[in-house]
Amino acid sequence: MVTTPQQASQVVTGLPQSELISTRQPVRHQIVIVGGGAGGITVAAQLLKLRDRLDIAIIEPSDQHYYQPGWTLVGGGQFKFADTVRDEATVIPRGVTWIKDQVVTLDPDHNTVITAAGVQVLYDYLVMAPGIQIDWDQIEGLPETLGKNGVTSNYSHVHTQYTWELLQTFQGGTAIFTYPATPIKCGGAPQKIMYMADDTFKQKSGVGVNSRVMFCTAGGSIFGVKAYAKVLDQVVARRGIEMKCFHNLKAVRGEAQEAVFEVTTDEGVQDVVLKFDLLHVTPPMSAPDFIKTSPLAVPNHPGGWVDVSPATLQHHRYANVFGIGDATSAPTSKTAAAVRGQAPVVVNNLLSVMDQQPLPQTYDGYTCCPLITGYNYTVMAEFDYDGNPVASFLMNPAKERWSMWLVKKHLLPFLYWQRMLKGAPFEGEMLQPIRRLLGKK
Repeated sequence: MVTTPQQASQVVTGLPQSELISTRQPVRHQIVIVGGGAGGITVAAQLLKLRDRLDIAIIEPSDQHYYQPGWTLVGGGQFKFADTVRDEATVIPRGVTWIKDQVVTLDPDHNTVITAAGVQVLYDYLVMAPGIQIDWDQIEGLPETLGKNGVTSNYSHVHTQYTWELLQTFQGGTAIFTYPATPIKCGGAPQKIMYMADDTFKQKSGVGVNSRVMFCTAGGSIFGVKAYAKVLDQVVARRGIEMKCFHNLKAVRGEAQEAVFEVTTDEGVQDVVLKFDLLHVTPPMSAPDFIKTSPLAVPNHPGGWVDVSPATLQHHRYANVFGIGDATSAPTSKTAAAVRGQAPVVVNNLLSVMDQQPLPQTYDGYTCCPLITGYNYTVMAEFDYDGNPVASFLMNPAKERWSMWLVKKHLLPFLYWQRMLKGAPFEGEMLQPIRRLLGKK
């Protein structure tokens, strides 16, 4: 069932008919999930697999559901944008109430969520899965020039196709790819498009074009996990890409095609202006504003993340609240693979709280970042909280492989749409045969 701000309910394909709900009267559900993205849908589906009579509501304002890991491949000309989107109604699990609205206030002291339409949604248990907020306006001039003047970003579904257009029409010059000072979703994405762009530039007309490719990162290294940073350093050196560390993008002068960086050196901080012909921006990100202003946020932290235990994903102060995905304080990379690792922990621990039992599962920080290092090659970077490499495919993960390119391009989208969002087992049933196959190669 769908509840809309206009006090009208429409039947979502495959979902049961239900009575209209007034947007001015409180509604109550046993479990309320904030967010209908990867985390929210996966948790709802897994909960219902275990207990099909649970009363679950998902609060999600968007009509569309995106496979965001595919946007890099859209920007690189490998996917069409339509490959990465489905109607939200088609991924909401059968039996779940869809409240098609946006959360504006969280009141965990009264087990209440308030939406933009004024609906008070009461809950017994709450799962926070709203995703991450992209703060475009934190970079001066970026909102005004994004999508023109050679400025693009694969973090906006509106501009992924403009990225591919820029790669195709690039006639030479300087191409800059940035990484901000904040946590971001899919930490490898700023590099993935850079390597595909470099391939494109070098293959133009069979002889390539005169290009200068730069990776400007606010951090001190190319990647946070040493085993994979070593491989990526070699990729950058092989390609002749210029690495510029401690370069944080602060402004874009679109018409002049100038990028202004705040550069940290031993002598202090100074502004440096770099000219560009193509600029791919990875913008700053944070938790959604309605979390930052709520009691659920980490106290005195500018990111505003949902304050959960890294191990159990239960809120530190509200035992009936759990978090999953990009908006949590869990210190791991924010990826769909992290959601996959977190979902069973959230589901089983939530059910244990409902049963007044000890929490049975812990999350080790597992995440995966398929690092495309060019067309036809990928480093399947899997690791845990401690930065230890994890090998799901029975081979050294810190190597560029054609087989992992096939996994990234063909297998992972299938598993996302057909397995993960449907609450089906991700390990064993699907991956074990693939591991054995790849392990033999």
